[in-house]
Amino acid sequence: MENHTNTRNTSQEIDSVGRAKLDSLQNNIEELKNMIKERNTLGQNFIKEGESMKANIKTFLIENSPEGEGDSEFARERSELRKKQIEISELQLNEKINCWRDIALLKKEFRENIKELNEKKSRADMLEKILKE
Repeated sequence: MENHTNTRNTSQEIDSVGRAKLDSLQNNIEELKNMIKERNTLGQNFIKEGESMKANIKTFLIENSPEGEGDSEFARERSELRKKQIEISELQLNEKINCWRDIALLKKEFRENIKELNEKKSRADMLEKILKE
């Protein structure tokens, strides 16, 4: 009778430790899902803000187009604003690349966690069968 009780206690302890590891992996997976969504949202917001800035510059340039071409100061300012538009476009392109790279790394980690979770569940199920026998 005492041997059966010890086996049951050992089984419960193993189950408790295994459950904690599975729960931890499950939490990591949920956190990775959220991080992927948040990174995607952050990237999209950055692109939208850049588009808004470029549109504002374009509107300003159109509304303040020179009547005469003699104002070299305004021509220089227009040129600087066009450069800013190009810089914003470059930043947007870099953000798209960085966002893709970050999400790819997060998805890789996500897949690894899913694989590990499945392996641990399989082992836990196998161990549970063995202990029940």
